[in-house]
Amino acid sequence: QEQLVESGGGLVQPGGSLRLSCAASGFTLNYFTLGWFRQAPGKEREGVACISSSMGTTTYADSVKGRFFISRDKAKNTFDLQMNSLDFEDTAVYYCAVTNRGYYCSGIDENDYWGQGAQVTVSS
Repeated sequence: QEQLVESGGGLVQPGGSLRLSCAASGFTLNYFTLGWFRQAPGKEREGVACISSSMGTTTYADSVKGRFFISRDKAKNTFDLQMNSLDFEDTAVYYCAVTNRGYYCSGIDENDYWGQGAQVTVSS
């Protein structure tokens, strides 16, 4: 009923681009804080990009600034992560997640909505 569905993962060469999409089903993303996270093998989950429900402010991890861009489409009830200039170190499972319990993606936890994950593999 209420879920996030991710799409757009895949295999890409270094320097290439991918666009991930997160679609909300059964609820509206209005007034939610929207975030993208990633987890590489052997590493902890890392916050990548965020749109705050407060003023729509966007924030990014230092490792992706200038390369990744988060955006939302209110009409489609979706939000995307555009990933450019991809590098080997960007290889990970990427998750979208949302919360209506606060303004910051750092507050997102297991009590919030999460996508199923999308594998992004950067390989030559």
